[in-house]
Amino acid sequence: MKHIIIGTAGHIDHGKTTLIKALTGRETDTLKEEKERGISINLGFTFFDLPSGKRAGIIDVPGHEKFIKNALAGVSSIDLVLLVIAADEGIMPQTKEHFEILQLLNVKKGIIVLTKADLVENEWLSMVKEEIKDYFKGTFLENASIHSVSSKTGSGLKGLIEDIDKLTEEVEVKDTEGHFRLTVDRVFSVSGFGTVVTGTIISGRIYEGETVQIYPSNIISKVRGIQVHEDSVKFAEAGQRCAINLSNIKVEEIKRGDVIAKQNTMVSSLMVDCSLHYLKSCKKPLKNRQRVKLYHGTSEILCRVILLDRDELVPGNTAYVQLRLEEFITAQRNDRFVIRNYSPMYTMGGGTIIEPSPRKAKSFDYVYLEELKIKESGSAESILERTVEKLSSEFPDESFILKALGKNEENLKEKLDSLAADKRIIRFKALDKEVYIHKNFLKNKIQDIEKFLEKFHRENPLKIGVSKEEFKNKIFGKNIKQKVYDEFLELLIYRNIVDLHGNYVSRYGFEIKYTKDQIRIKNKIIDEYIKRKYLPPKYEELCESERDKKIFKMVYDSLFDSGELFKVSEDVVVLNIYYEEAKKKVINYINKYGRISAAEARDMLNTSRKYAVALLVHFDNIKLTKRVEDSRVLYKK
Repeated sequence: MKHIIIGTAGHIDHGKTTLIKALTGRETDTLKEEKERGISINLGFTFFDLPSGKRAGIIDVPGHEKFIKNALAGVSSIDLVLLVIAADEGIMPQTKEHFEILQLLNVKKGIIVLTKADLVENEWLSMVKEEIKDYFKGTFLENASIHSVSSKTGSGLKGLIEDIDKLTEEVEVKDTEGHFRLTVDRVFSVSGFGTVVTGTIISGRIYEGETVQIYPSNIISKVRGIQVHEDSVKFAEAGQRCAINLSNIKVEEIKRGDVIAKQNTMVSSLMVDCSLHYLKSCKKPLKNRQRVKLYHGTSEILCRVILLDRDELVPGNTAYVQLRLEEFITAQRNDRFVIRNYSPMYTMGGGTIIEPSPRKAKSFDYVYLEELKIKESGSAESILERTVEKLSSEFPDESFILKALGKNEENLKEKLDSLAADKRIIRFKALDKEVYIHKNFLKNKIQDIEKFLEKFHRENPLKIGVSKEEFKNKIFGKNIKQKVYDEFLELLIYRNIVDLHGNYVSRYGFEIKYTKDQIRIKNKIIDEYIKRKYLPPKYEELCESERDKKIFKMVYDSLFDSGELFKVSEDVVVLNIYYEEAKKKVINYINKYGRISAAEARDMLNTSRKYAVALLVHFDNIKLTKRVEDSRVLYKK
């Protein structure tokens, strides 16, 4: 079902609230001060049923210039505007400012309502209509119908209602299948129920009992109940104004401007990248780093405008800017915004958020500006590809990418699959999730790997490679899950970038190459271990006659990497073939006699008690044997 939000706009005392009461029979001025002063201060909300059966929500925005911030909170979510102009006064300052805001927020549909028509002559009415037609020429209201009405007598209201009903057919259907997002415009407490928030659902759908997250505070809450147009419902969806009763949250923990959404679907930021149109009506250029007020959704935040593509912004022009905020904002790509000067207060401009959570940018960074142009172009695949590229070092999964996109992205999985099929991104399986990296990230990472291994092999020519754990930490840091790392290694092996030797990683095709002197040292070491068998030599004995101890140590260590020597304990080393032989002998002995003592192992291996015990302790540690009193038995798994 199509849901419609209608909003009023116009100068103070031009009859907006009275018009709504005449249309709906309901009063939107609820504050005591509003009734006493006869002006709207806060947003007013009501609804009415159209002849076609559609129920439209209505937002009554205040016209007084002091309450523009409240007006902006209402206008940000409307589909269709009733621009109210009093027939006896015509176009006034707030008429113009409200209209500028409507254009900046990209409101596309509207009707011009001439109120108080009963107070003027027909000739005057005709003159005012001509003035209106001339003023709105070339805008979205150029061909808008103009209705002369009297809220007092009821004249013209029937035709206005019929026209509203007809125009609602042209309003775009809201995104009810996207991620739920509501901008909070009121917060209050109801006795017996607790905290209640109201707002317009921008996208998605929310059900009673669902868990939600309050942004930017990140408080988690649960939907206790939902009301739409005063009726309790099980769910509400995009385009509807609703009241949500939240559990486990205090009134003071939430405020106008906050966003309610599903858990982990949004991210808050102190910066946003935007396309900013600076109004022609402004008297002087906008300076770099100028302090302004940002209006987004229902929030009002002080910020500084960082001009990215020029030194100053001339009235009537559009520029790329980064807004540096004094409070967190929770936005999505393509959201509209308005900026106003904060002293004196007047509307300066507005536009579209291109990147809701950017990195800090510098002016005249042409690479950065090119990225913004691509994002602004709206090409879904280009934006998605750039997002994956930016996040690649995090090895993001689908939900992480969605949050970073800052917008509802339909068929995200299919788009990721398409990019993977085109080899523009690479997909890995991590536990129950798929993660993605960009081809450029892989290309750069391969270059890093090649440089790292080249340096490692140059400095350690007799080491078969670097340990897998050290390689992971040096190349990826702590951001990569083990499953993804294993798959990444497999990809590197498949692409002939690296070789894997047990627990060691080397450059593809790397082989240890000994010099003649190193071969002599290697043979000397192995000969000595063969000669001494289970009474192996100490390291100090082996290198005693060697002049270059550094070269000797390098050759000695390489024999462990190649698997020719095996370290039983810190001071016991044997040839690997003898270690394996000793293992088999111990197993066979225990299988034959049921157990083996240290003395029996010593005699069987023709060694000393010290080496026999070292071997048996090692076998205990690897759970080959188990000590029972003074003997060993085979370990039962």
